[in-house]
Amino acid sequence: MTQNLQVSPLTLALSFSLVLITFYIAYKEQLDLWKDLLIAIVRVILQLLIVGYVLEQVFSIDNALLTVAMVAVIIFNAAWNASKHGKGINKAFAISLSAIGIGSLTSLAILVLSGSLKFTPSQVVPITGMISGTAMTALGLTYRNLKQLFEDHRQAFLEMLALGASPQQASTHIKKLAVKSGIQPTIDSVKTTGVVTLPGMMSGLIFAGVDPTKAIMYQMMISFTLLGTTSLVSATSAHLAIRTFFNDRYQLTFMPENDKK
Repeated sequence: MTQNLQVSPLTLALSFSLVLITFYIAYKEQLDLWKDLLIAIVRVILQLLIVGYVLEQVFSIDNALLTVAMVAVIIFNAAWNASKHGKGINKAFAISLSAIGIGSLTSLAILVLSGSLKFTPSQVVPITGMISGTAMTALGLTYRNLKQLFEDHRQAFLEMLALGASPQQASTHIKKLAVKSGIQPTIDSVKTTGVVTLPGMMSGLIFAGVDPTKAIMYQMMISFTLLGTTSLVSATSAHLAIRTFFNDRYQLTFMPENDKK
């Protein structure tokens, strides 16, 4: 099956009307988002132009070291952006880099060693972007819920510690809720794949003429990979972050943002 998708400057300009609708809603509802929207639009245009040119060069060179470098850059940027959601958490960037690195590299290693992917830029780089992007979102949700739960239950933590509970015992339930919050969106997405959403990768492969059965199997593989990655990232980040909330004397040192002001 082949499918010709045409995107001209005119159609691109017309699609920009959807962005104008977003600006209107933000203005009408006084959402105070115009600055973020403007930055997002400028960044997506510049980043896609730059990345498109870089990927064209990387794909043509097809070098293993360059592939590793691109994977490292993607993971680094995902960790950097995810760490912004960890404001107030000590060593948020190091934790983010460790969690996304472990989750992404483990998933990539399984895909490459199983023969599902060839270690070439054209295959590894796009999948890394997909995996790290999902991991970044999961990590942001884990951070947000972890901080909120510690703020809401701060007094209960202090009482449990005073009664002799260890940090691990006092935070077990909170850790479970935070990890669950990071994984849940991916679970919901996988549950509705093919029913509510039609995956872009599967559709693209079918459009390109790949046998639908193989395209479906490939999409299943991606879904399994994303589930595993988000689980690893959420669990790792929650475990590492919680350890920074206490000192060596088992005292709670995490301070809510409102109390710091």
